Order: sequence, then C-alpha cells, then structure tokens
Amino acid sequence: VVEVNIQPGDVIVGLASFGKSSYEKEYNSGIGCNGLTSARHDVLGNEMLKKYPETFDPMMNNSLIYSGSKKITDMEKETGLPVGKLLLSPTRTFFPVIKKILQKNIPVHGIIHCTGGGQTKVLKFAERVRIIKDNLFEPPPIFKLIQNESGAPWKEMYEVFNMGHRMEIYTLEENADAIIDIASGFQINAKRVGYVEPNIRTELLIKGSFEKIRYQV
Repeated sequence: VVEVNIQPGDVIVGLASFGKSSYEKEYNSGIGCNGLTSARHDVLGNEMLKKYPETFDPMMNNSLIYSGSKKITDMEKETGLPVGKLLLSPTRTFFPVIKKILQKNIPVHGIIHCTGGGQTKVLKFAERVRIIKDNLFEPPPIFKLIQNESGAPWKEMYEVFNMGHRMEIYTLEENADAIIDIASGFQINAKRVGYVEPNIRTELLIKGSFEKIRYQV
C-alpha cells in the first residue's frame, strides 16, 4: 500500500497515456473513459444526433449535442487513424508498470491517476505545496482535436482531460530514472514532468507553449 505523502523536493514522473505499449495490440489515443462523453459531443457532427438519439439525454441543450464537424470515418492526419477509432481507444491500464515498481520496492510518495480532474487531480491529495508541471508531454492528437473543435480554453482542457499522461508518480529525484526504465520496458514513454516545492497554500502551476495556468485550492 502506498500512502500519499507528496512533499517538497519530490519530482513527478509522468507515464504517457498514448502510444502502443507492449501489452496493447494497437495505438492508444490516450483519451481514457473520463471525459469521453464530452469529447464525442465536441468532436462529432450533428448528423449523429438523428442517427443515434439513444446516445444523449433529450433534455440536453441542442447546442451541446454533437456540435463538432467530424465524422467517425474522417481521418486524423497526424495518426492516420479514423476519428471514431481515436475516440474509442480503450482506457490504458498501468497495472503492469505499477506492480513492477512496487515489487522493486522503489520508494514513492504518491501515485496519482489523472482522471476525474485531469491534471488537477493531485490537488485533492497534496497540502501546502506548489506543484509545478513544466515539462509535460505535447498533447496527443486527440486532445488537440478536441480543443480545436470545442474552442475550450487550455485551463479547462487540463482540468477535464489527462492531456498526455494519465499516471504520475511522486518520488525523490534519485528514484526517477528507475521508474522511467521500468515504464520503457513496457514501451510506455515516461519522463520527469515536474516537481514539488514548499508553499503556504496548495496550488498547481502548469507551464507550456501557452500562458501559465494556475489552479489553487
């Protein structure tokens, strides 16, 4: 059992949600099951409304139902895969990776599953620290597509979706390479995505090609 004890001095190792791991049969878009309803309504076009009325609540605002421009058969350029296939990628499990980390008794201070809050999920488990994520994965094509179709601000995107890594491990710097090596053994991309520093209150700072995004508890 790993107790969550996120503390200043920790580094954050992110495990990619996308790509093709050694235990998957094909490319995984990284979408995960959380946020899938929002994603399909943001991306897919209005023809789905009449064709599949059982897929939404009739009480929903019509402007929110299948408000995108894509068909499920449209090809996404970067991956060369149909949009429908990207939206239906199975949620990647990280059990084989985590099992091996624990079997090797690598000290960890927290393991956060970035779902039900996306990249902000950690704020539910940290106290009086500033979590800085300044080396995140470039958002995979599926999330760029969702953002482009919906026009959602980046701050909302990082609150709803994992945006490239769906498992993050908080540990000391000296343990990071061992965790990255284990993930690589399963053909899962992993890297240091950030670090933790002391602060008078709990907050998260995300830095990317866009402006800095700050979340506070």
